[in-house]
Amino acid sequence: MNAWRKSTRSHANQDCVEVAPLQAATGIRDTKDRARGHLEVGSSSWTELVRTLKG
Repeated sequence: MNAWRKSTRSHANQDCVEVAPLQAATGIRDTKDRARGHLEVGSSSWTELVRTLKG
């Protein structure tokens, strides 16, 4: 099982996005619709996205 986690800035009663490290990518899913599945983003793309968001 993957270790899905929410942002530490999320409140317990709010929906948000969760992420999990996968074998060759990062998984992203919506907490309010987990059954729908997840999106996989390549490791280098995920790293660049996080770097851009942190500014």
